[in-house]
Amino acid sequence: VQLAESGGGLVQPGGSLRLSCAASGIIFSRYDMGWYRQAPGKRRELVATITSGGITHTADSVKGRFTISRDNAESTVYLQMNSLKPEDTAVYYCNAKGVAWGQGTQVTVSS
Repeated sequence: VQLAESGGGLVQPGGSLRLSCAASGIIFSRYDMGWYRQAPGKRRELVATITSGGITHTADSVKGRFTISRDNAESTVYLQMNSLKPEDTAVYYCNAKGVAWGQGTQVTVSS
């Protein structure tokens, strides 16, 4: 099983990024997927999840700004991040529930 994140980078406050996570080695459509993040010196925290049936859950800290979605045909889960804040700076990880983690992609929000 492999999860490959992409789309991270440096963005100014108020900007947007879209993270992608391409999965291989699993029947993607059967798995609940999630995005987590870990800032320096802090514990990894849940950002958003999406079930195999498409039901989403978003953490209060990003609600209204971040949107999780999935494309089962492409075996890919996305995280659209808008109105980014400096406190969103972290390494963002993709997760296939109970199966695997990606290697992480750095998101830095700074002017």
